[in-house]
Amino acid sequence: MNHFLTAEWRKLILLNYKVEPELLLPWLPQGVELDIWNNTCYVSVVGFMFEQVRVKGIKIPFHVNFEEVNLRFYVLRRDPEAGDKRGVVFVSELVPKPAIAWVAQLLYNEPYKAVPMSHHIEQDAQQLTATYSWRQAGLEHTIGVRAQPTAIPLKVGSEAEFITEHYWGYGKARNGGTIEYQVAHPRWELYPVEAWRCDVNFEAVYGPNFAFLSNSEPISVFLAEGSPVEVFDGKRIL
Repeated sequence: MNHFLTAEWRKLILLNYKVEPELLLPWLPQGVELDIWNNTCYVSVVGFMFEQVRVKGIKIPFHVNFEEVNLRFYVLRRDPEAGDKRGVVFVSELVPKPAIAWVAQLLYNEPYKAVPMSHHIEQDAQQLTATYSWRQAGLEHTIGVRAQPTAIPLKVGSEAEFITEHYWGYGKARNGGTIEYQVAHPRWELYPVEAWRCDVNFEAVYGPNFAFLSNSEPISVFLAEGSPVEVFDGKRIL
């Protein structure tokens, strides 16, 4: 299996919301089903730093370090040969680099869009703060957390393990069918979150189906340290 991209994903903010499963059916690719944990169907707003990016082993000037914010949900593919595969589907992926968005759209048909973005990360002996901001639809949007500065391991069987331990991506191919690609990384450690903020107009960013989340609170918020990651070439499975 060939690498498409290697990078590091760092300081991942994950704001996790409970939604009705029917909401996600329009985005559900063929051949996968919604992955439900403890009778809860999740969508997550995820902001993080993309660092040390190499595409096919090559660093692209001015496209090595940048922010991403995405809206994703969780799926399961019951592969008759390889067994169950737990993955994610993206509703939206925002980056500040038009070339990154163009390549992801071309090769994976992923819903990338380039928008102005910024971040602020500060860590000392007392606390760690991280924020990701972007401008879209004429509005400013921000997610952020304050956390303890020492990361701890994931607990087996925990909600955080469910949210972070998905190693496949799925998307709809342009002419029908489903694209599958593998994402490899070690288990992440989490910083205990003490406070969070979500100043996002969900309707402006994600459309009217998700407008209600502007008046909802996440049922959990995590801050993961992240790790090096490998994204492998995609393949059509249906």
